[in-house]
Amino acid sequence: MKQHGARRIALRLATAAIVLLVGSTSVASAQTPEANERPATAGTARPVPEPVSLGNEPVGKPEAQPLAAPDGAKCSEPNASGASTCIEVKPGTPVPASALNRGPTALSAITPPQWCDKAKNRVYGTRTQACIWTTVTYTTQRIVNGQRTTTGQANLIVMQYNYTSTGLGRYAHQIETSMYSGWGDAPKAAIDGQATLTGSCSRESATFPRKKLSPANSWQQGESFWDTTATASGAIGKCRTTWYLTFTNAPYSAAVTSVSMNEVRCDNATAGRPGAGCVVPWYASELVYLRANTPALAAHVTKAQASGLPGATFANPLTRTENATIIASNRTKACGRAPSIPGKSCDEYPIATSHQGLNVGGTRRTQTGCGFTGVPTGTGPSGVSVCMIAVADNNSQGGTNTQFFRRERVLENDPFRVAVR
Repeated sequence: MKQHGARRIALRLATAAIVLLVGSTSVASAQTPEANERPATAGTARPVPEPVSLGNEPVGKPEAQPLAAPDGAKCSEPNASGASTCIEVKPGTPVPASALNRGPTALSAITPPQWCDKAKNRVYGTRTQACIWTTVTYTTQRIVNGQRTTTGQANLIVMQYNYTSTGLGRYAHQIETSMYSGWGDAPKAAIDGQATLTGSCSRESATFPRKKLSPANSWQQGESFWDTTATASGAIGKCRTTWYLTFTNAPYSAAVTSVSMNEVRCDNATAGRPGAGCVVPWYASELVYLRANTPALAAHVTKAQASGLPGATFANPLTRTENATIIASNRTKACGRAPSIPGKSCDEYPIATSHQGLNVGGTRRTQTGCGFTGVPTGTGPSGVSVCMIAVADNNSQGGTNTQFFRRERVLENDPFRVAVR
């Protein structure tokens, strides 16, 4: 227990010090899932990953569309007293700006970062964090003399937040709810949550104690912690974790909705970094070359990107290859016919450890002052740029690349960006 507590504290402190569908939000029928679908909460123990890469701004998930509007409210059958409830996810619902203000009433062990406010119906993230929120409407109804009458309605924000660590095989799935408007019987309801999973993880703990929706703009919070089971050497695994939210409000029947995320991938397959760690794999971290340390390399990368080659932006990143045959092919095709210049060696961009090298086709181009004759300059998104740069810069680049891939757990086909500072 002491070890678990230390890991939780380490994860929370790291996150707080730096302040991490297809996550999806879905509606379940207004019936309580079977017990085996809703494991009992695991007490109040709170584990902790240790997240967040410095200097990486959050971004929306590539190719992810905002949540589609559901087919309508999911309603329970009236009980013996004629009371029933409905739950509806409403992606397009406008909310007042003040509704997202968690302020001093927030209960979360980790307050979600401010950029979570952007994540309406769409996942935003960094390499070690992910966030999405949407709106949910809870409605109470009664049947009197054969007529169904709405007796109340509560409009809620439901915010989900994943955070994790590249150096720990654990991640958190935190959830926060807040009623921002309501009337009648609906705001009298209480809400609680239970957590479950599918995939390569096991639940360390989960807690979401029951709490009243009222007053408006008060926050209810649940947090769960998950340990990867991808711990064997070379193992890689993802996990979808789901919160079931239950609304109770006598004499109305219980209403249940579910929200889930699968943004985190954990592995023990990162070269040179034994042990498990976790990341948000779709986030393209930034590989940085410093002009002060490697001026010739920095100059070449700057010119190569300016000529139209990919890698500078989230929208057009490079993707990692760990395939030794592809890497060797990229290098040979780019630099196999390089000139011999004392004190210099051939540099290629995009880098050989990406899938954007000449192994996939294209032609060589060069830049002014790069020492290549018979190789044209050019523009466009395909091919590679080659340049003779200082041997010391080229050697330094290899170490920088290796450290970056190791630190950010960039595996096969993961996106990454290249920047010059």
